[in-house]
Amino acid sequence: MKLSKFNFELPKDIIAQHPTPERDDSKLMVVHRKTGKIEHKKFKNILDYFSEHDVLVLNNTKVFPARLYGRKEKTGAKIEVFMLRELNREMHLWDVLVDPARKIRVGNKLYFGDDDMLVAEVVDNTTSRGRTIRFLHDGTAEELRKILEIMGETPLPKYIKHKPDEEDKERYQTVFAKHEGAVAAPTAGMHFSRELMKRLEIKGINFAELTLHVGLGTFRSIDVEDLSKHKMDAEYFKVDSKCVEIVNKGLDNNRRICAVGTTTMRACESAVAASGRLKPEEGWTNLFIHPPYDFTICNSMITNFHLPKTSLVIMVAAFMGYDLTMDIYKLAMKEKYRFFSYGDAMLIID
Repeated sequence: MKLSKFNFELPKDIIAQHPTPERDDSKLMVVHRKTGKIEHKKFKNILDYFSEHDVLVLNNTKVFPARLYGRKEKTGAKIEVFMLRELNREMHLWDVLVDPARKIRVGNKLYFGDDDMLVAEVVDNTTSRGRTIRFLHDGTAEELRKILEIMGETPLPKYIKHKPDEEDKERYQTVFAKHEGAVAAPTAGMHFSRELMKRLEIKGINFAELTLHVGLGTFRSIDVEDLSKHKMDAEYFKVDSKCVEIVNKGLDNNRRICAVGTTTMRACESAVAASGRLKPEEGWTNLFIHPPYDFTICNSMITNFHLPKTSLVIMVAAFMGYDLTMDIYKLAMKEKYRFFSYGDAMLIID
């Protein structure tokens, strides 16, 4: 399939700039993919579509305050440093993106905070904007992390135009976030409030947690027309034995297994045993799911409304079918559903 088939015009006024006042008060479009039936609900109504012993698979990654602002030595030029991943804890090495990157060369020092309390040295060029930096810090990796958390900013996507505040610090994160390492939120999970989680638990729905640390690879632009030639950046994931037990029990009993978000779906599909069941797995996945694709584990999915020509909308089309996906997106724009990270949600079921 071709990338150009996933291009569409998106009105700017439906790109959500702030979350709804309550997490579960966002709109929910329910799509029955076999019949094409569509329902318009509130996210809190998702309770009505799950029964006892159904399974919700959640990505419990936690967003790191990954955006830093510093200045370049000598010139004092302002530099944005976006932390991608820690490469070596003991040596304080990090893979980052810098902006502007043109004059950031190996050997340059970058200064952060009042009184230059933190200094980093550029030790390698990785891509046009990518650099490896080493923080010149005498303390432990844990102490450096605490400093970075204080100095770092919530890594809101660039299409959200306001400066991150305390609300973003709380809301650009799921209520079940546990394991820090993501530089972008698994946004489908942000609609769940603690109250809704409790109501689902009381109804007997099972939660299976896995971890996929969302990186910029999920959102990186696709530069090839032939989707089979696109290479995803690898992201760390872990599916443990407890998650496997819950999911496979649900599969064995023909229950609804719902992936909460595209990152969860990718992690599940990266840990499929030869038997067609989920297996414990830990490592790095660069799985790119595009039509045609046979899904093995999850038979339903919760997802937000995504950017044109991205791996996210392409995965949705692989799961829901291309024609139905394009029809749904046209309807969502007509009905003023809110798009992207702080936007509304869609539940895809059979």
